[in-house]
Amino acid sequence: MKKTIITAIVLSLGILPAGMAQVKVGHVSTDAIMKQLPDAQDAQKQIDALVVEWQTEVNKMQQDWQRKFDDYEKRKLILTDQRRAEFERELRELDQKIVDFRTRKFGQNGELFAKQSELMKPVQDRVFKAIQDVALEESYDYVFDKSGEILLMYSSPKYDITAKVLEKLNIVPGVAR
Repeated sequence: MKKTIITAIVLSLGILPAGMAQVKVGHVSTDAIMKQLPDAQDAQKQIDALVVEWQTEVNKMQQDWQRKFDDYEKRKLILTDQRRAEFERELRELDQKIVDFRTRKFGQNGELFAKQSELMKPVQDRVFKAIQDVALEESYDYVFDKSGEILLMYSSPKYDITAKVLEKLNIVPGVAR
């Protein structure tokens, strides 16, 4: 088995240089592009405003729950069993409302996810199209996004086409909005 692996490596080393001479690879940083793209900044501001609004609502609900709980704790020894059970039921209901609200707004398929998709998808599509255009115009065979999950151990700066994509999007590189 070990000899098979070594043989495969040796054979591929002999084959790769000829094949690699014909491949043009570039990389781009979509994070850098999104940080400088006004559409992305505007969308992010809208998303951030929603998060602040919803988090304020969650905080208010938690404060209401805490007030009710504190009231219950102060009075539970003098309450009748029936009234104590009512308080506890109300506290559970308030707690469930908080959980439901968080899930509805911030959950995996919540409103935040939907709003991010709604606002960011057109921006991402535009960036993707610009990357494709630059890749076609410059005859790149592969373009990797070094800001995502793809990990590049080494990349030559001469193949970074981020500035060209920004130019295609009419953005002056390095100028924050």
